[in-house]
Amino acid sequence: MKYKPLGKDFHSRNRQNFVKALAPNSVAVLNSNDVMPTNADGTMKFRQNNDLLYLCGIDQEETILVLAPDFKDEKFREILFLRETNEHIAIWEGHKFTREEGTELSGIPTVMWTKDFNSIFNTLMAESENVYTNTNEHIRAVVEVETRDVRFIKWCQEKYPVHNYKRLAPTMHELRAIKAPEEIEALQQACDITEAAFRRVLTFLKPGVMEYEVEAEFLHEFVRRGSRGFSYEPIVASGFSACVLHYLQNNQECKDGDILLLDVGAEYANYNADMTRSIPVNGRYSERQKAVYNAVLRVKRAAMDMLAPGNTIASYHEEVGKIMEGELSGLGLIDKTDIKNQDPKNPAYKKYFMHGTSHHLGLDVHDVGNVHRPMEAGMVFTVEPGIYIREESLGIRIENDVVITDDGLLDLMANIPIETEEIEEIMNS
Repeated sequence: MKYKPLGKDFHSRNRQNFVKALAPNSVAVLNSNDVMPTNADGTMKFRQNNDLLYLCGIDQEETILVLAPDFKDEKFREILFLRETNEHIAIWEGHKFTREEGTELSGIPTVMWTKDFNSIFNTLMAESENVYTNTNEHIRAVVEVETRDVRFIKWCQEKYPVHNYKRLAPTMHELRAIKAPEEIEALQQACDITEAAFRRVLTFLKPGVMEYEVEAEFLHEFVRRGSRGFSYEPIVASGFSACVLHYLQNNQECKDGDILLLDVGAEYANYNADMTRSIPVNGRYSERQKAVYNAVLRVKRAAMDMLAPGNTIASYHEEVGKIMEGELSGLGLIDKTDIKNQDPKNPAYKKYFMHGTSHHLGLDVHDVGNVHRPMEAGMVFTVEPGIYIREESLGIRIENDVVITDDGLLDLMANIPIETEEIEEIMNS
């Protein structure tokens, strides 16, 4: 791994908090993600299951975590199963975790090889009433590929049909929504790497550059600073493409007079930055571009003032919409008649601002968390209003990542240039 692990104390605390939510005489099982195929004998880069990673820190394929806090034999209350290595694997794939390394990283004394799972699990099930299994229950997830967890559930229910099966995901959503200091530190590192890459791009961009060249500048800086790469597929969108919310082609020329919208973030220790900036290709905003940019910036700052303990996502987004309505009116994009005749279910401002302002951020870019749960200290959110004027080929979005605290916000991207004057100064230095 390229990053500094968060440490066994962090993962041990997470397990202690997790097992408190289990019913008596329960066993919980979490599986690693698969190494996904591409074509022929190709595979995608491995990405660990975030719930398993949160509870044990093992960033390796074919890992299983079993927790049975009420089991009579204490050494079986926490068991980490690792892929057993051999000379062939070492030659072709490199080093894999030893048992001792598994204990050092996870804080789990009992580490076994994955091949021993079935027999040990059979022993645990003989004394357990409930089985907690894991599935992807993110409200925006579209799950079409059968995961290792789902295959385990099918096997387990067939072999042990009369046990009580329970959902693990709600507890993980509850726990992961509040970030520990170690997580905030990892997120800050991801944001700092993103800042360095953005400053690099500000001095690189000029008319005639291709969007994919800008993408390459980000990736170069990310990787050289210890990031695995992009947190998500980067959006490098110039001109009209900035009005396409999930534009991913990144294959157009950046032209003089256009705005380049950059929605990118670095990953560090599996935690994700999520930044958006909208910058002038030629180094100077036009008066119209600056007016729209500053309108978005005012909405962003007003939104940040509302991210506080006790508020809810639904009421927050409603209030942000009202503020955006006023800014769009000031820009001449909507008028009083539009507002008076608007459908409450589809307000007038949505013609130019059609997405939400904030989402949870952490191990997932769109991190898990109940949207109906009131905001609490320790939650991390993006703040990303935007205005997209298709008829003007002008799209502006600005996004920072922030931590809610008891007495305000910690802006993880406070050092990333955001004012038009600062951006222009760096681009023309």
